[in-house]
Amino acid sequence: MPRVLITGANRGLGLEFVRQFTRDRWEVVATTRGDAPEVAQLGAEVRTLDLSDLQAVADFSLEGPLDLLVANAGTYGPKDAASAAEAREWLDTFAVNTVAPYLLAQRLLPNLRQARGKLIAVSTRMGSIEDNKSGGFLAYRSSKTALNMAWRTLALANPDLTCAVLHPGWVQTRLGGANAPVQPEESIAGMRRVIDGLTPAESGEFFDFQGSRVPW
Repeated sequence: MPRVLITGANRGLGLEFVRQFTRDRWEVVATTRGDAPEVAQLGAEVRTLDLSDLQAVADFSLEGPLDLLVANAGTYGPKDAASAAEAREWLDTFAVNTVAPYLLAQRLLPNLRQARGKLIAVSTRMGSIEDNKSGGFLAYRSSKTALNMAWRTLALANPDLTCAVLHPGWVQTRLGGANAPVQPEESIAGMRRVIDGLTPAESGEFFDFQGSRVPW
């Protein structure tokens, strides 16, 4: 039975990842910041992990092989940084969206090597510098741009594993809002097809949920 670890699994994209993987008989380890009865009811192993606590991330451990890491958890942060308080929130956004996923990936490399696994970071097209024509959402955009660079670096440092960054589309979640055109089921199904088809030659690349390359 293949095994996946999913962060931010208590709602939105993370919860839909859990639904689909458990349905397809994967062994699922799901991390959440607190109690997640819905996740447990789906049959996943629930592990408490707050990605804003970098020491907890550094101390995280897992026994046995891991076929797939899905670094999904994220936060929006302030839209601008015009005060010291907003600047501190911007740094907090970097901790959750960029530093913690990379640190967790480093912790899980031995488990992933046992299975020759894949490392996936859920990013966003909003993190594309080339695609940024409207500005705004400073903390979210910049932290995801940094995540893209961190994951690319991770791929180059670990050529025996396959790493990729994925854009899930504009999805109807709490983050995406009710006007988003893509349903969670469609987004996750699409990302799973991309993950399944990833080859070592594509490691370090940036794709959307339909398999198209996203500009950096």
